[in-house]
Amino acid sequence: MEKKFGLIGSTVSHSFSKSFFDEKFFREGLRDYHYDLYPLGNVEELKKLLEDNPELYGLNVTVPYKEKVIKLLSDIDSEAKKIGAVNVIKIQNGKLKGFNTDSDAFYETLEKWFPKIENASALLLGSGGSSKAVQQALRKLKIPFKVVSREEGKADLTYEALEKNGNLITDATLIINSTPLGMSPETNAMPSINYELLTSQHFVYDLIYNPARTMFLQKAEMRGATIKNGLEMLHIQAEKAWAIWNN
Repeated sequence: MEKKFGLIGSTVSHSFSKSFFDEKFFREGLRDYHYDLYPLGNVEELKKLLEDNPELYGLNVTVPYKEKVIKLLSDIDSEAKKIGAVNVIKIQNGKLKGFNTDSDAFYETLEKWFPKIENASALLLGSGGSSKAVQQALRKLKIPFKVVSREEGKADLTYEALEKNGNLITDATLIINSTPLGMSPETNAMPSINYELLTSQHFVYDLIYNPARTMFLQKAEMRGATIKNGLEMLHIQAEKAWAIWNN
């Protein structure tokens, strides 16, 4: 019996999810399982997608629908509800249940990579669905953080405030990009911060994995910072999604 899974977002061509699951299905001999990419012009198009594809059993969700998709769900896992963002949907008997595997995946990768530094603090660039998952993980790790957004009132700080007060960057041990800036194909884009203030004392994490080294990471590396991209996080969250779909 054919079972379909896939990724919804506004642009999904950059994603490695399809190749990850195609390889997984091949390795595990799941010949009737398929994973596809579904670009949606708006989140409401999900209804038609489900009507047209009754064999869909699960979806991953990427920008900009991690928060917007919640209103279309029949149910939401308590952790995803707490986070306020969903990146995995399980489809069963026509009902949609939302989950968040981003937060735990980020938690696992950060715990392994980021050393136990006394009085560590983080600057989190972006205030969308991915940011919310990261915030929950930082709370669990007891790392104090400030969120930066382009829009005033949406976060603790604006990029303008960062520009005016260089100490905010200097004093942060960990800087995380949760925005899509720099993601393929717009690889020249990057968050608007003063990269000159980065040093070898900084740890810089970009949730983007395509390209492997975004301009954000390249600039940080040039200043001697320790860098990490989002590929390991993608693999962990995908395995967690798989476990949810098959539970």
